[in-house]
Amino acid sequence: MMNKLLLSATLLASAASFAQAPASSGQPLHIVVPFAAGGAQDVIGRYLGTKLQARLGVPVVIDNKAGAGGEIAADAVAKAAPDGNTLLLATGGAISIAPHLNAKLPYDARKDFVSVAIVADTPMTLAVRAQSPYQSVADVLKDAKARPGQVSYASTGNGTISHLTGELLAQTAGVKFLHVPYRGAAPAITDLMGGQVSMIVTSSASIDPMAQDKKARVLASFTTQHLSNLPGVPTMNEASGFKGLEVPVWVGLMAPAKTPAAVVEKLSAEIQAVCNLPETQERFKGLGALVTCGGSKEMDKVVSEDYARWGKVIRQGNIKGE
Repeated sequence: MMNKLLLSATLLASAASFAQAPASSGQPLHIVVPFAAGGAQDVIGRYLGTKLQARLGVPVVIDNKAGAGGEIAADAVAKAAPDGNTLLLATGGAISIAPHLNAKLPYDARKDFVSVAIVADTPMTLAVRAQSPYQSVADVLKDAKARPGQVSYASTGNGTISHLTGELLAQTAGVKFLHVPYRGAAPAITDLMGGQVSMIVTSSASIDPMAQDKKARVLASFTTQHLSNLPGVPTMNEASGFKGLEVPVWVGLMAPAKTPAAVVEKLSAEIQAVCNLPETQERFKGLGALVTCGGSKEMDKVVSEDYARWGKVIRQGNIKGE
């Protein structure tokens, strides 16, 4: 009798949790995006929002809270009610990098969130302008060994994934580059084209227009697989001869900690269903992104590995936050 009562109580609790989910509560689902409107991550968030709105039957609102490397958006979600109605479009900047650079974060990246689903990878590349003497990564590393600290690379800012990916390559290959930070990809690419910097570490999506116009040459991608939009470009592991240079620039969704497990499970299932649509593959491909569909456990694994990777790079490189 006692077992039956316990089972009934469990089922009721589960049903109550599902009742709180956006699909049945009627409340809008808010996806907080830590970037300004128009970028690849923002487009991914809006695409997911449109699809989820149709599936859940509730309004989905995109809240752009740009600034501080994603910390403003992350803090807002960390302090939101854990009811499944607020999600963070999470990336490594605020979750697996910021904790190593800012001891005074207003949130705990490891404790204040629960993973819901991982959806995409926006790959990093190493590129040079078309007139560059560097024809390969081997050329770059040979020159960097001969001229320590003189081969420059542009990044999208100090402490960003772009900066740290270049530092990871330098540390792995045992060379020293000159890091030149910019405020975003656009000014960095402008100076690359003008010859002010030797190379750039930036996303496939950012460099793709220049590569297609033959104004830039992509030497390698920091991925496990070749990119369809950059045919013939090797992975960095292949190009450098070193291992461990895959850098997943992951995009996923997180909820505030203590969001009921049943709610997280439901949202995760709906997001993964959207991820698995053939349309999603094509939409993300147009953004220079890879679909990497996975649930909470898969996302936890990626985030944990990312956290450890960048912690090591930051400590070894003695990199400080601004």
